[in-house]
Amino acid sequence: MRFEFATAARVIFGPGTLIEIGPIARGFGRCALVVTGHDATRAAPLLEHLAAASVSVSRFAVAHEPTVDDITRGVAQARAAGWDSVIGFGGGAALDTAKAIAAMLTNDGALLDYLEVVGRGRPLTRPGAPCIAIPTTAGTGSEVTRNAVLAAPVPSQLDGPARRVKVSLRGPHLLPRVALVDPLLTHDLPPALTAATGLDALTQLIEPYVSPRANPLTDALCVDGLRRVARSLRTAVEHGRHAAAREDMALARLLGGLALANAGLGAVHGFAGPIGGMFSAPHGAVCAALLPHVTSANLAALRARLPDDVALSRYDDIARLLTDQPHATAEDGVDWIRSLVAALGISPLGAFGITHGDTSAIITASANASSMKANPLPLTEHELAAVLRHAL
Repeated sequence: MRFEFATAARVIFGPGTLIEIGPIARGFGRCALVVTGHDATRAAPLLEHLAAASVSVSRFAVAHEPTVDDITRGVAQARAAGWDSVIGFGGGAALDTAKAIAAMLTNDGALLDYLEVVGRGRPLTRPGAPCIAIPTTAGTGSEVTRNAVLAAPVPSQLDGPARRVKVSLRGPHLLPRVALVDPLLTHDLPPALTAATGLDALTQLIEPYVSPRANPLTDALCVDGLRRVARSLRTAVEHGRHAAAREDMALARLLGGLALANAGLGAVHGFAGPIGGMFSAPHGAVCAALLPHVTSANLAALRARLPDDVALSRYDDIARLLTDQPHATAEDGVDWIRSLVAALGISPLGAFGITHGDTSAIITASANASSMKANPLPLTEHELAAVLRHAL
């Protein structure tokens, strides 16, 4: 057995840990570029702690999933401000923006030199500027992953109806120097966002667990995370200030990020990236709508083509963890997921303007997605089409 495990240089977790950010940031220098989401007012406590530590701040907001132009502007702003570090504060978009800016501050050339699909795909050769990632949702786990997802115009050589495509800036130099996860920052998330991001976190625990690249370290992370989601997601949605539930979900997000960064994802995310590029569809909501149908398709395909594959027994494990029933089967797990998705009011893909006529284009766009390569097995075009049909 051989495997590798990489993550942020330092991980800090716990309620109230935001108070530690001042000395941490001051350790990297006197000036920080602070990247936030569209509601920059949520960063007020962060800014107060930085000011108390004599860290001057240049603010940069992203109101949507980051684009190539956003990163270029952010790099220019950081250089003009005399950067010492970059701090991402927000959801996955803010954290990915911060990670990409930090990487491009120290690596020569243009961003397109390093992007997959639309660029040259060169590896980043230099460590990025010191980056601190502070999540305020409980979904993507970007604070401990080695890629940043960006939206870019579709290059002329790619056919299809999409006006943009999601691409990754990827490599070990994208890992933040510090991941600071304070569950208190998630207490005011609205129910719908809590549900969508929480189901994304669930997906990011299921897919690494059944991935062919799973290893003992990622398995342990997924098992603990699945238990936490099972007992706390619904409570976090219904009672936003339930401290124990919010802490469970914040830790589940972190565990999922650690797992996916080292074991990969699967067909849910293989679909979600291209769909997010083609339609105005929130990533977490797309993953939630797809999860029960991809799980069901994987089970059927494994039984038909790889009946002895270890992934089948792992789906039984997942069912027992989610239902807390010692004799639960994989089908019980699918039923549990389907019921939770319905109970949390997750919209089908059709709510985002996706129709049956888009199926072929989505499958084509998903064919080269990196996440598809870590699915338990390759799904046929017919199986992929059935997933999308059921998710609509």
